[in-house]
Amino acid sequence: MELNLHRLWIFMQVVEHQGFSAAAQKLYMSQPSVSNQVRRLEQSLRVTLIDRSGARTRPTAEGEVLAEYGKRVFLLAEEAVSAVQQVSGLASGRLLVGGSTTVGTYLLPPLLARYQQDHPGIVCDLFVGNNEAVLERLLGGGIGIAVVAGTPTANQLVVETVLDERLVVVASSSHPLSGAGEVGPQELRECRFLLREPGSQTRELQEQVLGDWELTDVPHGDVWGPEAVKQCVAAGLGITLISEHAVVDDVRSGALTVVPVSPAPRSRPVNLVRRRDRLLSPAERAFMKVLREIGSWPRELPPG
Repeated sequence: MELNLHRLWIFMQVVEHQGFSAAAQKLYMSQPSVSNQVRRLEQSLRVTLIDRSGARTRPTAEGEVLAEYGKRVFLLAEEAVSAVQQVSGLASGRLLVGGSTTVGTYLLPPLLARYQQDHPGIVCDLFVGNNEAVLERLLGGGIGIAVVAGTPTANQLVVETVLDERLVVVASSSHPLSGAGEVGPQELRECRFLLREPGSQTRELQEQVLGDWELTDVPHGDVWGPEAVKQCVAAGLGITLISEHAVVDDVRSGALTVVPVSPAPRSRPVNLVRRRDRLLSPAERAFMKVLREIGSWPRELPPG
């Protein structure tokens, strides 16, 4: 029994594009040729990989297993090529970093700018999404390293805490609590809280803080993304718990105000995450060094 990589690649395209015709267009091959190559792969493995009985082409259980391994095979091949190309140094190459929404929006851009000053030949790309989306791509091999708020628990990941951040309560500058000084959680009971979307690590921490304050039954609404949350708060639609680093400019400009609450919300770790079985490129290792050396988040909330 032998696995032909060319036929495996064709099979992967059929699975990805959900059909022989679409795969043929992608590969610039005829549909019969694609079908024939997949059939010969099935014959060599003595299993059926594609269910052809329905209107929609789908992998069989055996096909799903092979597709998962196929992703790893071709990802490892890409990593090998990248490592060979960069073995002489960091004169050229590409770096893709993943970041959860707050971290990817407010921390990673200045860090990548600093990194690129030292390595101008490296092209930097940034994937930003909520924790769920970033970790899914990291586990699937689409991202080599990521920086996320919170602590992932998947066994396949190596997690290293590099920073901490805290949430703060913010309101519009015209809100009755603006300038009122320190308040207790019960003074927030009549406020409407704007929470991040489900799947966000910030949403998970927001719910934990509201639980700590015994405010789980307060009125609330869902808003997708920190920038949208800030705009809604500034417009007077409610208050929110948000990363201190997401509102630095808004507080300085007077658009938003921090409402001090005692006890203060719990802080959360910011973690560097990578897959345990993945070989890192020189570009990725160099970025990890930059991240470990910063010590604290570059931008801090003004006092008061």
